[in-house]
Amino acid sequence: MNFSSLNDMDLKGKRVLLRADLNVPAQRGKVTDTTRIDRLKPTIDYLRDAGAKTIILSHFGRPEGEQNPEMSLAFLVSALEECWGTSVAFAPDCIGVKAENAVSKLEDGNVLLLENLRFHKGEKSNDPNFVKALASLGDIYVNDAFSAAHRAHASTAGLAQILPAAAGSLMEQELKALDAALGNPQKPVMAIAGGSKISTKLSVLNNLIKKADYLVLGGGMANTFMNAKGIDVGSSLCEHDMAEEARSIMNNAEKAGCKIILPVDCVVVSELKVNAEFDVVNSDKIPSDKMAIDAGPESVSNVIEAAKACKTLLWNGPLGVFEIKPFDKGTNTLAEAVAALTKEGKLTSIAGGGDTVAAMENAGCADDFTYISTAGGAFLEWLEGKDLPGVAALVKAKKAA
Repeated sequence: MNFSSLNDMDLKGKRVLLRADLNVPAQRGKVTDTTRIDRLKPTIDYLRDAGAKTIILSHFGRPEGEQNPEMSLAFLVSALEECWGTSVAFAPDCIGVKAENAVSKLEDGNVLLLENLRFHKGEKSNDPNFVKALASLGDIYVNDAFSAAHRAHASTAGLAQILPAAAGSLMEQELKALDAALGNPQKPVMAIAGGSKISTKLSVLNNLIKKADYLVLGGGMANTFMNAKGIDVGSSLCEHDMAEEARSIMNNAEKAGCKIILPVDCVVVSELKVNAEFDVVNSDKIPSDKMAIDAGPESVSNVIEAAKACKTLLWNGPLGVFEIKPFDKGTNTLAEAVAALTKEGKLTSIAGGGDTVAAMENAGCADDFTYISTAGGAFLEWLEGKDLPGVAALVKAKKAA
């Protein structure tokens, strides 16, 4: 991918409009997970050290273009200051006189947070007048919000068409990781797709079979594929009406030279609860009154052996109901093996999307993967092979320059 980075920009004394994603989990006005704030710190540090005037743009929640005090970004200031170790000013609007006054007071190395972008309808509609109003506040645009890159909004796509534009440290890191996973990966490539349904991931699966040498299926998704092969999955979570689509994916995978790996054994229960009694059975011997809720030990062992022959691994979705112990064992065991191969330098491992981050953290392996994406929707759309407006805008800006 061809885009400008922070290293390409003369930043001293410049007003930098930094698009961040501070749509963080919060309860009663307190941030409950600082991951996105922490990951933004390298860009903040770089801009401050370069003597830039950093003006942060972000959304929070879905105020639908209305001023909603409950979705104000003001509560974030203390959390940002604590995580970044610097003072952060706040402006009660993101355009207009209040924003202009706050920007005018900035000195080199200072940081300013503007109010919720989505308080204005022009943000989501990418209204040219709103884009111009935002652009008037800065000299340079930096996008460090890959997690919002799948939206063609004013602050993700519009600004890059007006101002000199670059990717922030987090955006650059994310794009390089994704390129290593599917863009220009070292082969063989293994993709792991788990979760409850295939109906929401048809585009993902159809794209992965074109890119991967192995496609490992887990969770309820695996049950749907086993059902499509004529296997009785008992009372397991299964989309019986998706059998034809599953068979089509299997046929296309065979034509593409992608081997689909399904569970050969699974953990079954009569009732889904913490520490429920369970059995391990062959996948074609699931009792009619029981449900499969995790991959069995032989299945996990098969995947680990296949992974040892691979150079690149992409993981989206758990193998089972990892939220309920001990039915996180399959996911945990595989995650530990992938982490070990990564630490040994034998595997490039990228995980992300939905519950995947939580599953890797539950396994205690998140820090040992090559890269963990917290991007959610943008990560999934990238898995589908879609062009992301926020990324396309940076590439277009680079070409224009």
